[in-house]
Formats: sequence, C-alpha cells, structure tokens
Amino acid sequence: MTRPRRSHLFMPGSNPRALEKARNLPADGLILDLEDSVAPDAKAMARDQIAAAIAAKGFGKREILIRTNGLDTSWWGDDIGMAAKASPDGILVPKVSSPKDIEMIERCLDDRGAARSVKVWAMIETARAVLHAEELAACAREPGTRLAGFVFGPNDISRETRIKMLPGRAAMIPMITHCILATRAHGLEILDGPYSDINNSGGFAEECAQGRDLGFDGKTLIHPSQIDACNVIFTPPADEVARARKIIAAFELPENASRGAIRLDGAMVERLHADMARRTIEIADAIAAMGKP
Repeated sequence: MTRPRRSHLFMPGSNPRALEKARNLPADGLILDLEDSVAPDAKAMARDQIAAAIAAKGFGKREILIRTNGLDTSWWGDDIGMAAKASPDGILVPKVSSPKDIEMIERCLDDRGAARSVKVWAMIETARAVLHAEELAACAREPGTRLAGFVFGPNDISRETRIKMLPGRAAMIPMITHCILATRAHGLEILDGPYSDINNSGGFAEECAQGRDLGFDGKTLIHPSQIDACNVIFTPPADEVARARKIIAAFELPENASRGAIRLDGAMVERLHADMARRTIEIADAIAAMGKP
C-alpha cells in the first residue's frame, strides 16, 4: 500500500496539550518525541504520556512514529520497552550508523514482543551513517527485516562535519543524493530533515521544493504552521496527475499493448514513463484517501 509521507511533525512527548492537538493536525505523520525536545528529568513522564496517547487512539490515518533516545543512552531500554507495548507504526532511532545498530534495534523489538507491524526508521545524522548509507539500506533485504526508511538529519551532520547549513544546502547535496540513492536501491522511503527558521516561510517553501525535486518522499517538521505548505509542495499537481492518467490510458489501449514506446500529444512516451505515472497516481489517490489536502 502506498502511503503519503509529505509531512511528519515532531511532537514533544512531554507536552500533553501538543499530543492532544496532534489528533486534529493535517500532517500525514506524527513523530512523538522522547529525544531532543524532552528534558532528561521529563523522559519517564514523556514515555507514559506517549503510551497513553497511542492507547487512546484518535489519530486517524496518520502514521505514528516514536522517536526514541539513542542506543547508547540510559533511556534506550525503557524507550524500546514502551514502544514495543504501545505498538505505533514505527520507531525512529537517532544516530544509527552501522548495520549492527539496525540488527540490535530489531532484536530488541523482537525480544520485547513487538508486533511485526512496528517498523524501524533510522536517522542518518552522522558522517559514518552517510558514508555507509548503502550498507544500512541493504539491511532491508534481510529476512524478517523491520527497516522501512531513513530520515536525513542535516543539523547533526552539520555539527559533526562542520559543513555549514546555508540557504540552498549546496554543500550537502552530494550527501543527500547519496542517501536517496541508497534507499531507492533497496526499496526504502526517505524523509528530509527539518527546517529550523519557523518564521521564514519563503525559505521553508524553497527547501521543501528542493527536497521534493531531489527525491525525498516528504519532510519532517518542527512546527504545525509548516504543515500546509509542506503538503501542497509534496502533493503531485493536478495537471501532473491528469497527464499520468492519460499516459496509463494510452498504454492500456489494445494497439499499444506490446509497444515499448508510443507517441502522445506530440512527444515520445516510454514504458518507464508509465511506471512513473503509476507512482504519481498511487500517491495522489492515497492523499485523496487521507481525506485532507
């Protein structure tokens, strides 16, 4: 099943009002956070509140992920235990850097009896993770894998590598495309990292458009005000969807059934364009099924 992932909003698990508000936000997904947005002395409370929020349901068709603390922290064991019982759609684990990390995460979920529906998302936010993105993505080929995708983390990468975060992200594009290629080679999804300047709507829109054009499936967000613009930018335009439907219809004509390329509206269209058209239609139909823009 194709699932729209245009917008995934981080929500602090320590803020009960935010968790309640999240049920009515038009984001495609919610990332209930135990890490950066939660103070050390509020971790236990945040775990309890996230577990209660998931148990109460009411999130509709939104994808629900729990971002745990890192594997090397004292909070990891309690985080993964809660997540296994709460049974969200997946967990997002920070600073995953090696296939051994993926194996450990999956083993911990299995040992705690997590449902098979609980997937694993890895945050790519270290130099080592970027360098070994293909090896990480290849874990998705292992039998019984839970690995579903990556979230690119530009801020932590910038901190570790000293590559400056500048408008346009020119210095980071090689790393971004490397990670995107790794996910596509192994059938995974990948989300862009957050844009921190909440008041700069123009800059946010430009980065969303850049991420879409680079091949990200969507973007992670840090404020509800970013959701609508993100959804619009990552939604296939109506004319693109109409064109996709026209391509599919043309190849389904009896006279084109065995042809590898056809002429349509004065342009040559190949079977690969039909494959791309199907993906566009699947996403558009999935968005429509969500019942929101």
